[in-house]
Amino acid sequence: MIVTIDGPAGAGKSSVARKLAQALGYTYLDTGAMYRAVAWMALRQNIALSDAETLAELARTLPIRFGPLSPDGIQQVWIGEGDDAEEVTNAIRTPEVSQAASIISTHSPVRKALVKRQRQMALAAENGVVLEGRDTGTVVVPEAELKIFLTASPQERARRRAAELRAQGLEVSEEAMLKEQEERDVRDSQRTDSPLRRAPDAILLNTDGLDLDAVVQQILRLHEERCGQSQCGVSEA
Repeated sequence: MIVTIDGPAGAGKSSVARKLAQALGYTYLDTGAMYRAVAWMALRQNIALSDAETLAELARTLPIRFGPLSPDGIQQVWIGEGDDAEEVTNAIRTPEVSQAASIISTHSPVRKALVKRQRQMALAAENGVVLEGRDTGTVVVPEAELKIFLTASPQERARRRAAELRAQGLEVSEEAMLKEQEERDVRDSQRTDSPLRRAPDAILLNTDGLDLDAVVQQILRLHEERCGQSQCGVSEA
């Protein structure tokens, strides 16, 4: 079964998707990490963020590898081949890379290149897959059996994002996060190709006032309603 979780920055997509994938025994695919990986490499190679064609070629060819989820829900990300691969799990989560990823995602050639790769990865998953991003239910796999659109108030989203970055040892303010978030929301929702939007058949979940476990349990119930526990293999986790 394919489950998609879309929504704006700071809505809790990553945390929810990781825990949901663990509970279901499904593959987890963070589509946003692929944009971040391309953005990280573009910054390292001093590629102009306005150079759509060069960025698209990078998106088509950059070796990106995901590790399995650890027991505490961390998925390592590597860039490169074999022994030369570089682990970039934390490096791609900085504010600078986040901003760059949001910018390059507005380029249609970049999106088309990564959507193709994401779709191939999703359809190749053997036991089922949980994808999270901004267009997974509308563009990447519109035939997904269960689509969730997570949202939260702007203030709550900024608070969560600031807390996440502080946990990584970065000095950030909620005010700065709110401003950056507003800019990203405009770019994500107004881009020509694959704009952020709720699929007509996606279930809207507002996560204000809900902790991670409560949100995951809601989605697990929806999953069971869609396919039945015995059919889709929901674990007892």
